Amino acid sequence: MSAPGAEPDDVRTLHKLGYAQELARVLGGFSNFAISLSIICILAGGVTSFHVGFCSVGGAAIGIGWPLAGLFALCVAATMGQIASAFPTAGGLYHWAATLGGRGWGWATAWFNLAGLVAVLAAINVGTFRFVMGAFAPDVKPTAELQFVAIALITASHAVINHLGIRVTRVLTDFSGYWILFVAAVVTVALVAAAPGYDFSRLWTFTNFSGLPGEGAPVWPRTESLAWLFALGLLLPAYTITGFDASAHVSEETTDAARNVPRGIVRSVWVSALFGWLMLCAAVLAMRDPAAVAEKGDTAFVFTMADVLPQWFALVLCGGIGIAQYLCGLATVTSASRMAFAFARDGGVPLSRWVRYVSPRFRTPPVAVWLVATAAVLFTAYAEAYATIAAAAAVLLYISYVLPTALGARAYGRTWTQMGPWSLGRWFRPLAAVSVVGCVGLVVVGVQPPAEKALYAVGAMSLALLAGWALVARHTFPGPPQGLMSREQLDAIVAAETAVHEREEPKA
Repeated sequence: MSAPGAEPDDVRTLHKLGYAQELARVLGGFSNFAISLSIICILAGGVTSFHVGFCSVGGAAIGIGWPLAGLFALCVAATMGQIASAFPTAGGLYHWAATLGGRGWGWATAWFNLAGLVAVLAAINVGTFRFVMGAFAPDVKPTAELQFVAIALITASHAVINHLGIRVTRVLTDFSGYWILFVAAVVTVALVAAAPGYDFSRLWTFTNFSGLPGEGAPVWPRTESLAWLFALGLLLPAYTITGFDASAHVSEETTDAARNVPRGIVRSVWVSALFGWLMLCAAVLAMRDPAAVAEKGDTAFVFTMADVLPQWFALVLCGGIGIAQYLCGLATVTSASRMAFAFARDGGVPLSRWVRYVSPRFRTPPVAVWLVATAAVLFTAYAEAYATIAAAAAVLLYISYVLPTALGARAYGRTWTQMGPWSLGRWFRPLAAVSVVGCVGLVVVGVQPPAEKALYAVGAMSLALLAGWALVARHTFPGPPQGLMSREQLDAIVAAETAVHEREEPKA
């Protein structure tokens, strides 16, 4: 271990926060950006949830609703970036909330974030399986058993790759960053070129598609309120533009983290919002009959491609989208496992001693990797329960995003006076207020029928967290290190770093 004076700035900052450099710090600025871009993945949520927006008020949900929600996500990302710059640690959101608001807020934020990430992983992998089956075997109706086995295999492959180390994962997530933008651009150009006409008014015309498809299971129940339907349609970008906290979760694996992490968070959001908007607008313009597309429900996007493009080309594009969706799940395992590792490091989960273990050979937390992968697969074992959890995923994540932002706005200039090198200055508090108000609106909209069970899931989890904190965690959970490090903390840091460095295999 190098002498204290020779420590890199990233390691010195981590030591000041009370943690050891156990994970391998090998990600650069692009890699940090790519992991969040991969989880947002406009080719996953933007494609598989397209009907959530379009079957509300038609093209206006894309042309107007998507950029509005994108601006809201950018506000959340910017405020998150400022906090990440000041506290560049793995499991970022949990650590921020605990530091800025106290142990209880940190504990609640950690469980909301971890539950949201695991639910999102389950939703991504189920969506990948159903998308591939729908595109390449539309006449085959997979059984629940087949789906479960397929999801288990997909998720296990994600866990194996993550187990092998961040260097392996980095290669695939870097590729994923380029791949998503390339495929999205090809889809956009292809749909625009194949469009039978260019009726741009579709992008701001409100059309009531509630009650469709008419098979007893409409995307949205029939209503005459276009304003309410427009609000419901905002769930399309809300479902899609999530997961950008991944840049924060890999802070301890990113070089110059205080600058590269906030840049990765913000850049992943605006790039995804822009490319996603262009791609979905192209889909709206390419439709021969928007009403017929709305009748297709959750296959609306794929139907549009198949309707206007040559069959072979549409299948090639579907293959490219499927690859992007697979890599989206891979990056989500990385993010969720770092969250579990960081929370366990501070004693926040059962069997924390095991969950926080870092492999000296691969410099990854393998128990945390397999734990989140197993939990995601189990969420899909019972279809009805899975649907409820998946519907609540975006709500859970945005709650965990906004809690530290709200606490930061309260602490700003009072107990929180030392900012990082990436700062919004006087804009932090106004953007934090927008983020909090927007999150409340998202929670209200996100638990409406037919996703009303999400209200019960989020409500039950909130009550369970209150009870768990009052009865147990308040007395047993120490939270992250606070203030100056004690001699014992310094000894523990040295011991942890010595353990991973001494047994680490020499590099070729």
